[in-house]
Amino acid sequence: MDGTMNAPHLEEYDAALHALDKAKDSWARTSVANRIALLQQVKENLMGVAEEWVAIATRKKQIPEGSPLSGEEWTSGPYAVMSACNGLMHTLSQMEGKSFLKHLPTRTLTTGQTAVKVMPHSIWDHLLLSGVKAEVWMQHGITPANLPQHTAVAYDIPPSDRQGKVALILGAGNIASIAPLDVFQKLFLENQVVILKMNPVNDYLTEFLTIALKPLIDVDALRIVKGDGAAGAYLTNHDIIDELHITGAGATHDAIVWGTGPEGAANRAANTPKNTKHFTSELGAVCPTIVVPGPWSAADLQFQAEHIATQKLHNSGFNCVACQVLIMPRGWDKAAVLLKNIEKVALKSTRGAYYPGANDRMDSFAEKAKNPKLVKRTASPALLINDVDDADWFRSNEVFAPAMSTHEMDAPDAATYLVNAVRYANEQLYGTLGANILIHPKTIREIGKKRFEEIIAELHYGTIAVNAWTGLAFLATSCPWGAFPGHTPQDVQSGIGTVHNTFMLENTQRVVIEAPWAPFPRNVVSGQLTLLPRPPWFVSNKKQDKIGRLLTSFQYKPSWFKIPRIFLNALLG
Repeated sequence: MDGTMNAPHLEEYDAALHALDKAKDSWARTSVANRIALLQQVKENLMGVAEEWVAIATRKKQIPEGSPLSGEEWTSGPYAVMSACNGLMHTLSQMEGKSFLKHLPTRTLTTGQTAVKVMPHSIWDHLLLSGVKAEVWMQHGITPANLPQHTAVAYDIPPSDRQGKVALILGAGNIASIAPLDVFQKLFLENQVVILKMNPVNDYLTEFLTIALKPLIDVDALRIVKGDGAAGAYLTNHDIIDELHITGAGATHDAIVWGTGPEGAANRAANTPKNTKHFTSELGAVCPTIVVPGPWSAADLQFQAEHIATQKLHNSGFNCVACQVLIMPRGWDKAAVLLKNIEKVALKSTRGAYYPGANDRMDSFAEKAKNPKLVKRTASPALLINDVDDADWFRSNEVFAPAMSTHEMDAPDAATYLVNAVRYANEQLYGTLGANILIHPKTIREIGKKRFEEIIAELHYGTIAVNAWTGLAFLATSCPWGAFPGHTPQDVQSGIGTVHNTFMLENTQRVVIEAPWAPFPRNVVSGQLTLLPRPPWFVSNKKQDKIGRLLTSFQYKPSWFKIPRIFLNALLG
């Protein structure tokens, strides 16, 4: 036992684990009706702390007072958790015969796989996220006929026969909703009770999560504790813990599984893991954004620059699916304007680099780059941009900071360019968490929808966003979230398993999420009849703080009367 651990902490952890161990079978056998009631109580408690939760997160993340960027803390915090509660309640309410599946359209892909449409699902999806579509591509062999056998499998076991487990979740330090959403995965999809160890970076959320999730704590299905690395090491090796889940760094995963230093290297070489417990994970990647050449207008170049800047600078760049490599067509006559527009958006997005170690990572990035471009920003660290080919390091290391790389590729035609960009992302960039493609609708029509689907089927990422950001799939908790399947503890890359997934689909391969090419009302000119204005998650949205608060209130209690205010602020954003 590490000498930095003190007795009071050990007593707290052991007491929590013994309470969970005692209640694990009871939780596994908890009725669907009681689970729905608990989630409703969570919603009530969550709404009561949402305002203060967002206020302290805004301060801790160094967002200037009064900045619209506090909207990020609404949408990626209380809103996402509230949305997940609603999604789980909806699925549980139709668990009898898994009747919820009857309302999920399916189709057969060009690959022969089954795609399940999870968005839009409700009238509210059509209105509030107009034009956004998400499909879950199932693994080969899963058909509409056998889909029920690959959905909500934990509920196939008769309640009296269910046996629970105790899971340890090592919480993420960057996005507030990650830890509670990971908790929901274990509790409601896997019938496991949870001890959640908060990350020291955002353990200021403990008070709010303890209040919001109190209904689950009261039935001994959950305990929330604080602690450092020594605490995590103690818990990962505790006899009561049956399974582990982490959102974080691959190095942390490997230290738990194999050990560190020479011992870790020897264990990996001999394939003798130090920790043999079932371990799921979400570990980030060097995520690409592929820009496909086409008839982009000046307005398109501005809007998509805001999009790319958001992919990089949302949460000040401290996201596992932040754009790490911008893949551009070599010689494209619109490239210079797009890049200049990105720099202009970055200049206006000002906030501190709050995450520990950011300055060291930025320094390391700058040292390895041959001629990095610095986009200087007031009261914020400069955005660093370099060429990914400056060193192999940039292709194999996620930079958890406001820094990104670019890569140019020949583009004899859009289809050939896209095929080569997909191959480059698969073969050269580390990890498989999320990839973005920005492509004009006319270019898709020129390539052909069938051929376009065949091409993106070769892009081996857990989430693919077409004219969207993969972060949107994270917020849309009906989407499974995780790496492309196939990683192992020996080569874990972006992780193993998925979370979120409120429709409880099993054996998924990826999510493909699409958004309108242009915002309303400009999109009407191009024939896209959707109502989505500038998205509220854009760093350039001037009303995202108000929209985030309104959307959270809407998820708490949906109402037609709340729609006009949301639309008005969205149009003004």
